[in-house]
Amino acid sequence: MSTVLSARPAAPDAPDRAEPRWARPSMLGLLALTAVLYFWNLTASGFGNSFYAAAVQSGTQSLKAWLFGSLDAGNVITVDKPPAALWVGTAFARVFGFSSFTVLAPQALMGVASVGLLYLTVRRVSGPLPGLLAGAILALTPVAALMFRFNNPDALLTLLLIAGAYCTVRAIEKASPRWLAFAGVAIGFGFLTKMMQAFLVLPAFALAYLVAAPTGLGKRLLHLVYAGVAVVVSAGWFVALVEIWPSASRPYIGGSTGNSLLELALGYNGLGRIFGGQGNGGMGGAGGGMGGGNTAFGGSSGLGRMFGASFGTEVSWLLPAALIGLVAGLWFTRRAARTDRTRASLLVWGCWLFVTGLVFSFMSGTVHPYYAVQLAPAIAALVALSGHALWRGRAHPGPRMVLGGMIAATAVWDFILLDRTPDWLPALRWAIVVLGLLVSTVVVVGVPRVRTVLIGLAAAIVLTLGVGTAGYAVETVSLPHSGSIPTSGPRTTAMGGRGGFGGGMDETSGTLAQVLGGTTTKWAAATTGSQSAASLELASGKSVMGIGGWDGSDPAPTLEQFKQYVAAGEVAYYVDGGRGGGPGGGSNDISEWVAANFTATTIGRETVYQLTR
Repeated sequence: MSTVLSARPAAPDAPDRAEPRWARPSMLGLLALTAVLYFWNLTASGFGNSFYAAAVQSGTQSLKAWLFGSLDAGNVITVDKPPAALWVGTAFARVFGFSSFTVLAPQALMGVASVGLLYLTVRRVSGPLPGLLAGAILALTPVAALMFRFNNPDALLTLLLIAGAYCTVRAIEKASPRWLAFAGVAIGFGFLTKMMQAFLVLPAFALAYLVAAPTGLGKRLLHLVYAGVAVVVSAGWFVALVEIWPSASRPYIGGSTGNSLLELALGYNGLGRIFGGQGNGGMGGAGGGMGGGNTAFGGSSGLGRMFGASFGTEVSWLLPAALIGLVAGLWFTRRAARTDRTRASLLVWGCWLFVTGLVFSFMSGTVHPYYAVQLAPAIAALVALSGHALWRGRAHPGPRMVLGGMIAATAVWDFILLDRTPDWLPALRWAIVVLGLLVSTVVVVGVPRVRTVLIGLAAAIVLTLGVGTAGYAVETVSLPHSGSIPTSGPRTTAMGGRGGFGGGMDETSGTLAQVLGGTTTKWAAATTGSQSAASLELASGKSVMGIGGWDGSDPAPTLEQFKQYVAAGEVAYYVDGGRGGGPGGGSNDISEWVAANFTATTIGRETVYQLTR
């Protein structure tokens, strides 16, 4: 049985020459359908997450804002993430012009590239058919269909992590330090996309290489050291740049307590995400102020979180099947050679799923359902690899029973997930569970080796495994999404299924936007909180100062700095009523000073203070 699961293409170093004729057209068809899915009605979501869209707009107006990821072209403060995703989005907007399409299209392209790269990664080990299955599963995972059409950094992070997995698989084939270093570079730029979240896959890549690379232990360890250096260099160059750049001539690092990118990585976006309460905006998740029953912040922590109300419909449709397939694959390859590539691939994806899933499940800091997109490639690869191998071994009772268990578990779990939205296609869950249990029984019992029967059974298996997640994915792309916490699925899911926590002034008065659009000062306006400032920026096309950053708690600008900006005639208006989630560091002092020294007036529906004569 182990030889069945360890089977691989006859020419692994030249897979194109070993492929059947249908492989390349099928791959191109998969990419074309993925592009249709991800680009269809894309601009219905407007600017998606206005926070990041405003930063892209600022990057088109200022090279310094582009480099540092500033929220405003005046470069007071950055967004609370490193800027790699903004580098890509701003480049796209600079070439094609700033619009809803150019803000969202880069993520859709990243989605197509992710599907293609996952296909290539799985194909190198198990051939084109599992590669196609893995790519299709990823494309039709609801959270992937959501995030590859939305301008959060998670799309680029997912693409870079898959690239790291591809490079690791290539490195294992011939114990190549060069390919392993490339994997390190991908992870390093993943750090510059979403910081320490990118490091969750490092144990998987290191373990697989250490176990399976065809060279001595000393060289394997040395190659891992090389790869570690590649991670540090590819991530550290920008950290060093920010740290040595004079702080007076660059924007404040949003989300940090000490204007340090390294502190942001270790605090708010590092340990603060795991333990809660670290850094500005570091409110707790399940163990803190926004957790428990709040599905937008992950719900209650624990082993069941990935299956719960917050994450369940985002990513867990095939999670039981992936876990079953992983355990079975490792068992059936237990006697294979150390360098067995199938087991190495199972280690890559299985450890990726295990480590990332456990961290997401137990972290008590800020966590959102869309983080689950990082699990989608591992689930897709494990289901495709193990499912295909078990199907090939169906002549034996063991593989048949495991495959039947994967099918039955998926059917039952899909029924439970669909029952959470009982008014959406109510007959679908019954069709899935009946078909799934029937197909599972047939697989376990066995069928005659008749081509037509086998093709029909294989189609029924694919249908059972995919129709639930595909239905949610299609429903997801049919609806617009906005705000900072988008969710997939029908409108009846948590938070309306459309996203939106702290959306800021998304319905800003057109009159105020016109007034701000006519200003010639460095900042058309200032207001408390980046979310409100972002909405004003997008409405007016001008730079707006987001006092205090994301939730108003960052010490940027200080009251004295703001007074200097006003004295120099660089801020035209102060817009009252800007929103943030925190008490505000210097933002309260600034609002009080403005109210005490300037006269309030109303423009449209907003209370504003004119700061220039």
